[in-house]
Amino acid sequence: MGSELAGFIKERQAHNVRSLFQAAHIQPKLAIIKTIDNPVIDLYVRLKQAYAADIGITVDVYRIHQKDVAELLNDLNNNPLVHGIIIQLPLEDPSQTDQLVNLVDPDKDVDALGDKADFDPATSMAILWLLSGFNVDLQGKKVVLVGRGKLVGKPLERMLLDSGVDVTVADRSTQDVAAVTKEADIIITATGQPAILTSDMVKSGAVVVDAGVASENGKTVGDVDEDLFNREDITITPRKGGVGPLTICALFDNVIRAAEQKRTEKNL
Repeated sequence: MGSELAGFIKERQAHNVRSLFQAAHIQPKLAIIKTIDNPVIDLYVRLKQAYAADIGITVDVYRIHQKDVAELLNDLNNNPLVHGIIIQLPLEDPSQTDQLVNLVDPDKDVDALGDKADFDPATSMAILWLLSGFNVDLQGKKVVLVGRGKLVGKPLERMLLDSGVDVTVADRSTQDVAAVTKEADIIITATGQPAILTSDMVKSGAVVVDAGVASENGKTVGDVDEDLFNREDITITPRKGGVGPLTICALFDNVIRAAEQKRTEKNL
């Protein structure tokens, strides 16, 4: 479902990028900054580069020391040819995360990590798109988020609450996560801890969205235990082709919007 929906969105985005260049000679560009190398980060950077190439967006990747990030951000913020900026997390020194992500110009903060970003976070958008693709109505349902991370859980909680959805968050402070998830109609997990959500934690008829990403024995895995995929009495996003493809779509939707905003400013 995620891959099929992503395909439709990708076609629309390629058309938008072509139209933007033909009408205003604007070539959308994304800058990605990373301070460490690990298999998950490297995979996602490559996926973003490949997707961008397919729809006509330029991606520049900067592998630098964390002490140089602020200076680079200043240059990128002031470069009119750069429309989106990502600081790829985690950082070499995670204690500086809030400080550095808030240095990104809100008009270019396409990952929406800063407090004043003009965009919705990509993974949160992707999850809502995916649920819509599965025809899941959130209203009147008990939704549980497992994890309150900066990238997924925290912004998704805000977006759902703003929409009037009944949301409960289970995080590190929750004493009995299973007791919370067993009551949920919809479970969205995004902790990056392999197999944290097991079959005995999910009631019959529930919808499960696995938005977790981790590396285990050299393989990229999610939060959901293998046993859950064998159950026929629940709806679960696929191991591949679920949230991931739509997250990249949502990110580049933000990049295109940022570039289109520059077109609007040029015409003022």
